[in-house]
Amino acid sequence: MVLSYDNGIKYAVFTEKSLRLLGKNQYTFNVESGFTKTEIKHWVELFFGVKVVAVNSHRLPGKGRRMGPILGHTMHYRRMIITLQLGILFHFYPLI
Repeated sequence: MVLSYDNGIKYAVFTEKSLRLLGKNQYTFNVESGFTKTEIKHWVELFFGVKVVAVNSHRLPGKGRRMGPILGHTMHYRRMIITLQLGILFHFYPLI
């Protein structure tokens, strides 16, 4: 996949765990399921100008949906936890 500013990160994740990880300089994002860890690492370093130390990821399943008698599901997606070098400020999140 070709990385551009539009298709890299879908959105930031704001859960209890992701807010707790902010204290450890780790940021959580949902990304397209086709991207690899190294692609996302290069993307974040390129567009935000920060040093990425580690990238952890896991694939989240899609949710089941029903429209009358037809069963379907939403698309699955990948969640990335990006660890930045200590001392680097990352201004992707709005002020919390």
